[in-house]
Amino acid sequence: PVGEAQGHSGAPTAGVPLRLAHRGPYQARPLFDLLEREAVPGVEEMTGTPGARVYRRTLRLPYGTGIAAVEERADTGAGGWLDARVHLTDLRDLTTAVQRLRRLFDLDADPYAVDERLGADGRLAPLVAARPGLRSAGAADPDEVAVRALVGRDTAAELVRRYGKRLDAPCGGLTHLFPEAAVLAGAEPDGTLGALTAALADGAVRLGPGDDRDAARDALAAVPGLDDRTIAEIRTRALGDPDVAPPGLDAPDSWRPWRSYALNHLRAAGELE
Repeated sequence: PVGEAQGHSGAPTAGVPLRLAHRGPYQARPLFDLLEREAVPGVEEMTGTPGARVYRRTLRLPYGTGIAAVEERADTGAGGWLDARVHLTDLRDLTTAVQRLRRLFDLDADPYAVDERLGADGRLAPLVAARPGLRSAGAADPDEVAVRALVGRDTAAELVRRYGKRLDAPCGGLTHLFPEAAVLAGAEPDGTLGALTAALADGAVRLGPGDDRDAARDALAAVPGLDDRTIAEIRTRALGDPDVAPPGLDAPDSWRPWRSYALNHLRAAGELE
């Protein structure tokens, strides 16, 4: 169980059960594998065994905070859903929480369009056939993902311990919210981390779902010390850009506009780290 949360009325409410629908086939295992490898203690946790795991994380939302739990399902060959439960301190945040989870799990993708394009490539065809509906993980919090892409999991965990806001009611291993960019910019003002968080805090870099991807790419490139590979990861995860190729990697135009998905196929097949 995820625990209880406070509704807008102030009375305790049980978590809201959800079915997060997706179109077409969905390869859950690679995405849950990624989230398990990346999980930052205090903010995220994964329980259970492969095929039946539950991913849980804290959420900072417009009206309050939340805890979300999403269940891994067996890979499906047709449309289906992921079962989830969201506990909120304010029920007005429900729509936002659902949108965050949909972006994180890439549930609004069109797998038929992706697979048709990539499956026509000789190198990728057997990989697509083996994993139809492979998704490209997004972000529950774009600013958080940008910071984590820069510093890595261990340093991110240390930032949570130092500067993360503690939940009023910790639940299991979930104890904190990831620190806001403005907090990090004030606490760690030096170096690339300081430059990135300051740019996020003052709006020089905007990574929201409706923000212009080209403008964000240019703004990220202007952050001192931010290398091209980190920028590529931020674009893929925080912006949900489906057509990003890291520098130095041969990603032909025939993979466009789905190069992010093509690289996920190569990683899933062990051809890329």
